[in-house]
Amino acid sequence: MARLIRKGAEANLYLDRLYGQDIVVKERIRKSYRVSQLDQKIRSYRTVHEAQMIHEAKKAGVSTPVIYLVDEPGCKILMEYLHGPRLKEELARASANRRRSICRFVGNSIGRLHRNRIIHGDLTTSNMILTDEGQVSFIDFGLSFQSNQIEDKGVDIHLVRRALDSTHYAYAEPCFRSILAGYEEAVGSRDARQTLSRAKEIERRGRYFAERQV
Repeated sequence: MARLIRKGAEANLYLDRLYGQDIVVKERIRKSYRVSQLDQKIRSYRTVHEAQMIHEAKKAGVSTPVIYLVDEPGCKILMEYLHGPRLKEELARASANRRRSICRFVGNSIGRLHRNRIIHGDLTTSNMILTDEGQVSFIDFGLSFQSNQIEDKGVDIHLVRRALDSTHYAYAEPCFRSILAGYEEAVGSRDARQTLSRAKEIERRGRYFAERQV
């Protein structure tokens, strides 16, 4: 019997069993404000697109859940259940050295995504799992897309920084430095500098806009 484990604005996650293994079923929610046929088309497209992006990320060398089945009419993805804590919890209890090591791995994984034109779109420590095998796996590719634009890469890095500042403020700076070190390993110094520069510019834009609203 499937059990609801997370309720979201766009999709619900259920814990279920398949051939004796724990699995996650991600089901996109119907939107009553949309015309029924259009709603079905949008949800089906996003379901297939997310599964494709997870597959592309895995091809890029980034750890992601294994997909077992894509139910396009039902707008569901059946995928591997990853045993382990979210990075949100793990970083809070890890030693400083352990945090640096984990964050360097995270940065390298983000770099692999960007090097292969994959933008995650929601890079927070809630969307990363430290598996029992010691791998940091990326989940929730619902907002992901393909792009080689520096602006899109900069937004990804900006989101990481913002997530660290809001959730892990006590050690956000060393964690972010380690992420950038891992990122540079994957994409090279020049691309890393360009992306970080754009991320800083995006942050300044946000501050300027916020100040204008006061």
